[in-house]
Amino acid sequence: MEHVPHWNLESIYPDIDSEAFLADLAAVKTLSGEIQAIVGGCKDLRAFKEWFVQLLETSQRAIDTFETLMAYANAKLTVNTSDEKAMRGLNKAEEVALGIKAAYVQILNALATHKEAVRSLVKKEPELNQYSCIIEEMLEEQRHLMSESEESLAADLNRSGTDSWGRLQEAVSSTSDTVWDEETNERKTVIQLRSMAFDPDRSVREKAFQKELAIWKLHEVSFAYSINGVKGTTITLDRRRGYRDPLERSAMQSRISESVLNALIGSIEKYLPMFRKYLAAKAKLIGVPKLAFFDLFAPVGALHKKYSFDDARSFIVEKFTAFHKPLGDFAESAFDKQWIDAESRPGKVGGAYCTSFPLRKESRILCNFDHSFDGVSTIAHELGHAYHAKVTDSLPALLRQYPMTLAETASIFSQFIIFKGALESATGDERLALIEGFLQDSTQVCVDILSRFYFEKELFAKRAEGDLMPGELCSMMVNAQKRAYGEALDEQYLHPYMWAVKGHYYSSNFSFYNYPYAFGQLFGLGVYTLAQGNDDFGKHYDELLRSTGMDNAQNVGATVGCKIDESAFWEQSLELIGSYVDEFCQLCEAKE
Repeated sequence: MEHVPHWNLESIYPDIDSEAFLADLAAVKTLSGEIQAIVGGCKDLRAFKEWFVQLLETSQRAIDTFETLMAYANAKLTVNTSDEKAMRGLNKAEEVALGIKAAYVQILNALATHKEAVRSLVKKEPELNQYSCIIEEMLEEQRHLMSESEESLAADLNRSGTDSWGRLQEAVSSTSDTVWDEETNERKTVIQLRSMAFDPDRSVREKAFQKELAIWKLHEVSFAYSINGVKGTTITLDRRRGYRDPLERSAMQSRISESVLNALIGSIEKYLPMFRKYLAAKAKLIGVPKLAFFDLFAPVGALHKKYSFDDARSFIVEKFTAFHKPLGDFAESAFDKQWIDAESRPGKVGGAYCTSFPLRKESRILCNFDHSFDGVSTIAHELGHAYHAKVTDSLPALLRQYPMTLAETASIFSQFIIFKGALESATGDERLALIEGFLQDSTQVCVDILSRFYFEKELFAKRAEGDLMPGELCSMMVNAQKRAYGEALDEQYLHPYMWAVKGHYYSSNFSFYNYPYAFGQLFGLGVYTLAQGNDDFGKHYDELLRSTGMDNAQNVGATVGCKIDESAFWEQSLELIGSYVDEFCQLCEAKE
């Protein structure tokens, strides 16, 4: 049997209870105290530059240390969720985070107190110019702060308040199960039921869907209280901080303007008929008048090829290298250095993610490789994230904090390279399956994300007036799905409990954790389109990635000619998706 690798974390820390890990925990506490001392030590404006540089360096050292601790503890825990030692390490890291958060509030207030001196210094000193956008962003954030004591209280209460509501949603949704087979008394968790949406047998998909809905129905009151608690807290805190509404804060966190968001959403809405054309063709192909919600992931075509892990490695490195040699070299190195934990095993979380360790300038990738093309594509996606981290690892911490809107650029780009590479030799059912997989993903991040965006806007508007009952939440969700999917889905089989399914609704720190996915997909495809026929694009690509944490999204996009405040930019990406819709429809017709 082929060996599927586990990652090696020894270069990060020897262990969670090692002297090195414990020393860095202590260092974060010390650095938090140093920051507070520095903040209060600006007495002589003649030494202002020294004060400012010391504040920057100390705070960024604290950020790098804290992020490395958190990433390591989380990495240990996610490959063994019963690892009590890792859980204790994560809790300790979260505790020292409170000091960092308190210090950050003090930093913002100190910058605001001396804002004209700070602006003048950053403008005058060449080595500080790169911080200009970040400083302005921090000053804007300070305008929305409550008092230091209120911010400290809010951060502390979040751990037992909104964070706990979120953990309740996660715990219930990850452990709930039901009887699947009455004769054998076989049980399936809601996670297993949702994965059956990919089953080729429609009766199995429908049975799993109905049983899933029954589980959500059983726990709907718990979820309703949770989402009301999270959104109510968010509304209160955002109002106290002076935001017009949670969407304003979300756009600020995403570093986009209202005009950019409107251009993105408006473009997707304009192209909804294109997505509905694809869904109608799929319905006809699988022999139903209209797709039910449980048909969205129904497999079509056939991908018979099974990839060994070495096959996946060779394919990814080959395709990455053909586009941009440094990307291929990086992927090769990540495989060589055992940065990827690919084996699925008991106690390991599902899904995939990439995490970075700033102090070590390294990344790690977790996935559950299943030898399919999707498994290869997932590794490529996460390697894109790791490459993004590599390109930016020489920058100071404050210039590496890119928003989620731009965080998916390299991953989407890398995934599309692999998709295009697989299409080169694909014919017949294999080609049909590859294209349908791409369109399936695109529909999720454009159409389904749009329904979630509609729902969350209405949720905030109505929650401001009072608590919402489960029936109201379900009705709002169904209406949002009707608005996004239109006539393409059977209205008798929509998913009224998607508000309970998606954990993204249960965070008070990041509202509207939906449209950034659409932004990332369409921005990544737009960048890919610009790369075609440009032999020198690799260098510009690296410059783009390097700049993602240094400016707002509009200025970052402009570095490679992306005008993201104009609908035309988004529409060219949607046209690219449309070209595959047309080919999919042709392939479907050929099978009739």
